[in-house]
Amino acid sequence: MARKFLFHRLSRNLGVDLGTANTLIYVQGEGIVLREPSVVAKRADDGQIIAVGEEAKRMVGRTPGEIVATRPLRDGVIADFDTTAAMLAYFIRKGLKNRTLLRPTVIVGIPSGVTGVERRAVIDATEQAGAREAFLIEEPMAAAIGAGLPISEPVGSMVVDIGGGTTEVAVIAMGGIVTAKSIRVGGDEMDEALIQYCRRAYNLLIGERTSEEIKIAIGSAYPMKEEQSIEVRGRDLVSGLPRTVRMTSSEAREALAEPVAQIVEAVKQTLERTPPELAADIVDRGIVLAGGGSLLRGIDRLLSEETGMPVMLTDDPLSAVVMGTGRVLEEIDTMRRVLITSKKL
Repeated sequence: MARKFLFHRLSRNLGVDLGTANTLIYVQGEGIVLREPSVVAKRADDGQIIAVGEEAKRMVGRTPGEIVATRPLRDGVIADFDTTAAMLAYFIRKGLKNRTLLRPTVIVGIPSGVTGVERRAVIDATEQAGAREAFLIEEPMAAAIGAGLPISEPVGSMVVDIGGGTTEVAVIAMGGIVTAKSIRVGGDEMDEALIQYCRRAYNLLIGERTSEEIKIAIGSAYPMKEEQSIEVRGRDLVSGLPRTVRMTSSEAREALAEPVAQIVEAVKQTLERTPPELAADIVDRGIVLAGGGSLLRGIDRLLSEETGMPVMLTDDPLSAVVMGTGRVLEEIDTMRRVLITSKKL
C-alpha cells in the first residue's frame, strides 16, 4: 500500500481527451498543459513522422506529394494504430516535459459507443506510448464530471458532448450511465457538409481548413438576429482556376442542417428511453452541452425548442472531458468505479 502511494505521489499522472480533432492533456496537480490538433505529418514512402499537432495541422492541404498530413483517429476511434501511438507518445512527453522519473498512470476519454476491440486498441496505444497503467472513461461521464454535475447522487443529469468525430448523449445517475446514444456525427461532418454545399451551390472546391473557418465564422443552427457573410476562396470546378465567393450565414445554416438534425434526433431518442423519474429531473435541471461542436451558434436554443427543456453550455465546453479525467485522477480512490480497465474488456 505504501509503495502504491509512493508511486502515485512521485509520478505525474495524466488525463487525456484523445479527440478526433484535438488532444488535450491534464497533468495531475497542474491542470491542462497541452491542447493540440490530433494531426500527424509523415513521409509517404517510409512512414517517418515529420511533425505532430499544431505544426502538422498547418501542413494539411499544403504538402508536396511525398508528405502526408493525416488524422489517425476517425469518428472517435483509432484508424491508424501505429501513428496514434506515436502521436500519443509525443503528446505525453511534451505534456510531462521530463518532470517525472516514473512512467505515468493515464486515463483516456473514449466515446461510449465504441466496441471492446476499439477500447483495447486505445489501451494498447496508451501503454505503447509510455503509460505504466492505462484506464478508460466514457466521454459523456468525463464531460459530466468536468462540468461539475452531481453524478453520484440519485438524480438524473443529461449531458450532450459534441466532439469532432462523435456526439455522445447520456443520462447519468448514481455514478453510472443509465441510457446513452453515440452517433458518429460531429464537427467533421459539419465541415464535410459545408464542403459539399460549396461544390453544389457554387461549383467551388474548398478544403477542410476553409470549411472549418466558415463554420467558426458564420456557422449556426438557429436563425441569428443579424445575418453575417464571409469570403470563401477555393478552386472553380469548371475553369480549374482560383475563385472567391461570398457565403451568408443562412446558406451555412442550410448546409449544416442535416448533421445538426441528426444530433437533435439522438437527443430525442435518448430522452425517449430515459426512465420517467430521471426525465423529470432533467426537466428541472436541464440538458448540459459540452464539446467543441456545442459552440455552434444557436444549437442550445434549437435543442431547447425541440425538446422543451432548458439547455445550457458548460463554462468551458472544449475542456469538459479532459477536466473530468483530471478530477478522476485527483480522486482516483473514490471514483475508480467510473473507469474501464483492461480486466473489464
